[in-house]
Amino acid sequence: MKEFINKEQQQSIVKAIEEAELNTSGEIRVHIESKCKSDAVSRAIYVFNYLKMYDTAQRNGVLVYVAWESRKLAIIGDVGINRRVPSDFWNDIKENMVNSFAAGRFVEGICDAVRAAGVSLKEYFPYQKDDVNEQPNEISFGE
Repeated sequence: MKEFINKEQQQSIVKAIEEAELNTSGEIRVHIESKCKSDAVSRAIYVFNYLKMYDTAQRNGVLVYVAWESRKLAIIGDVGINRRVPSDFWNDIKENMVNSFAAGRFVEGICDAVRAAGVSLKEYFPYQKDDVNEQPNEISFGE
């Protein structure tokens, strides 16, 4: 991923995840890879399951998926989220990411999307004082 983001930029994304999770009990992860041979949502679902993101008490995991070389992205939530939010819940966040990417602001686009997901989820899954971090905050990487 050296061509896409460096270590310092990776830390910015991890920090955004940590900040976002202060708003919600939802678990937010970012997965970055260079190529996506299928449609982005199908690949994001595969990655979501591969990372065992369904393994949360409230089934409230969120994956921000980016295939930078293929120019594809997706934001998906687990069934606990999808049962409670409107079907277009991620559209504005995704559109903002697309606009940031088009302007060459990849890291900012990912960080903004992560923070926006935390704010959006707050209404449905507010942060609890006894919240446990059920998923790692580190970025996962594919090919």
